Amino acid sequence: MKRTIGVILTVGVAVLAAIVLFNTASTADKKAAPIERGRYLAKIAGCNDCHTPGYMAKNGKVDEAVWLTGDSLGWQGPWGTTYPINLRLYMQNITEEQWLQTVPKLQSRPPMPFYALQDMSQEDLVAIYRFVRSLGPAGTAAPAYLPPGVEASLPVVRFIPPPQG
Repeated sequence: MKRTIGVILTVGVAVLAAIVLFNTASTADKKAAPIERGRYLAKIAGCNDCHTPGYMAKNGKVDEAVWLTGDSLGWQGPWGTTYPINLRLYMQNITEEQWLQTVPKLQSRPPMPFYALQDMSQEDLVAIYRFVRSLGPAGTAAPAYLPPGVEASLPVVRFIPPPQG
């Protein structure tokens, strides 16, 4: 009888431990899932193309430690000269809720495709936010916007509009 009770207790403890481990792993997976989704979205949506120095030139072979730290390569056109902001510093200074409230109202200068963010689901926006936050702060702020007619001292990609008519 004592042996039966011992076996039942041992099996009970083992089942309880398995449940705790499963729930812990499940919780960890749930927390990691948006971050992995955000990593994927940052790659396929082209966030790194502009917001990560050298990403396009190196065919995406840039250490993740540098991802989304902004760039000093400017984008110049009729709107002036814009620089890709350091998303890692930006996201550290806003809450997830602020991010979700900002995106629908976002209007930025070219070449930022802000409208693509506005077409994303809330789940995808949360994933991007959590991924960028998970990277931690790094780098420095991007150079400030330059209005039309102000010459940039840093390298730029020039957009020349087609002739009208």
